[in-house]
Amino acid sequence: ESYTMSTILEKWQITAEELTKIVEDNPSLRGFMFGYVSEYKARTYFNRHEDVTNLMKYDDHDRTSKGDISFHYKGREFRIEAKSLQTNSVINVGKNSWKGKFQCDASDRREITLPNGHTVNTTCLAVGEFDIVAVSLYAFGDQWRFAFAKNSDLPHPGSRSRNVTVEDREYLIKTLIDISWPLKAPFTTDVYSLLDSMI
Repeated sequence: ESYTMSTILEKWQITAEELTKIVEDNPSLRGFMFGYVSEYKARTYFNRHEDVTNLMKYDDHDRTSKGDISFHYKGREFRIEAKSLQTNSVINVGKNSWKGKFQCDASDRREITLPNGHTVNTTCLAVGEFDIVAVSLYAFGDQWRFAFAKNSDLPHPGSRSRNVTVEDREYLIKTLIDISWPLKAPFTTDVYSLLDSMI
């Protein structure tokens, strides 16, 4: 009689408690896994809306398609870049007030050509490479909620960015971005108002 293992715990023959301990004992594994969990949660968030169709996840190894998630909304395709808070940056500054940072860059350095014709070798994401950033705020009180902002509204590298020339900064996105709860502009929980404004 054949038996199909339904979960990774059954396949690896470990308990939920053992997996929890493995993850807790290996912070880099926790960060790696949590990034994919956040991305999955973002996809399920969009999947609940009746106007969202053709929801898909991009191949992580496809360097030509920036963004983690793609879908069609009211006839237009949108690309979403999913990010998570840096756990060690999170500070509780009040009863339900938080601040932290999230890394908003590419997974590795690559050459990109900017609209001004300059070619740069950078980990920075470029203006226009995706449409919306979705930041998982789970570390703000262990609740699944997301902050959204348009690519075009994200901050650019500052004067301390030695590897980015002044004339190139307007075409690139800052790699470490501050965020707080309650949210402040350009971030919002209402992603569909952002999408509607872009149609």
